[in-house]
Amino acid sequence: MKLSPRLLFAATGVAAFGLVAGGVVMARTMNLAACPLCILQRMLYLLLAVESILAWSIANHPLARRGAGLVMAATALTGAGIAGYQTWLQRFAKGVSCTADQPWWEAFVDWAGQQVPLLFEATGLCSEAGWKFLSLSIAEWSLMIFSAMAIAMLYAVFMPKTARS
Repeated sequence: MKLSPRLLFAATGVAAFGLVAGGVVMARTMNLAACPLCILQRMLYLLLAVESILAWSIANHPLARRGAGLVMAATALTGAGIAGYQTWLQRFAKGVSCTADQPWWEAFVDWAGQQVPLLFEATGLCSEAGWKFLSLSIAEWSLMIFSAMAIAMLYAVFMPKTARS
């Protein structure tokens, strides 16, 4: 089986949805408190899952495939930026809140948490790693995953014709 844009879109969507589901399960079973930056990343994973459905459905049209892939790459790069900032907070700014002046996105996360608390309630501090796997925090894993997703989407956009099935 050859690697195709449709396969990359589907894999990205399934992975994004799985990460959200896994994050909710981990939060509930391990009593992990998600912070506003964690919730923003969760929202971006959900957005990637929705975008992947659209991208998968239009992947046979070259211009639409490129547009959808670029949108998904931009979403993944945004997530990588947020995860990178949270990683910086956890490593170098211990005890600091997510922001000093509650920007618009923190108000948005608070609003979303009131609407769907199971998915979007933020009760943790961004500078606390909380849980680690192989010495990496969830934010560090998220940075790597968002980066890999962005690379995969850029590959889907610029994939050579010979590699497509």
